[in-house]
Amino acid sequence: MESLTSKGLHILLTLETESEALLIDGDGFLAFTRDMLATKDVEIVGITSHIFENNSFTSAVCLKESHLCIHTWPEFKQLTFDVFLCNYLQDNTEKVEKIADEVIEYFKAKTIQKHKIYR
Repeated sequence: MESLTSKGLHILLTLETESEALLIDGDGFLAFTRDMLATKDVEIVGITSHIFENNSFTSAVCLKESHLCIHTWPEFKQLTFDVFLCNYLQDNTEKVEKIADEVIEYFKAKTIQKHKIYR
């Protein structure tokens, strides 16, 4: 019952993928993210992104419930991703797990590291 007493779950991932095209498609990832979050009953309050010289990208999606962030390294076939949703009005633990799983699936990725932090 860890999640019921916590302020929320924060998942941090390091992923590896053979799909380099996805690691340089920031717009595609943000479209996927908007669609995915629309099914999660969370509210996007802001999005910021940057595309680097090698077409890797970093993006942060600020949510009323907290955030998700990504940074890609196509030269290493890797990305880092983190998602945190607070439990202010409801237990969002399952949503955080589902978001992490859907991002892994989107990138067809292998998990190198996964950390769960109950805030």
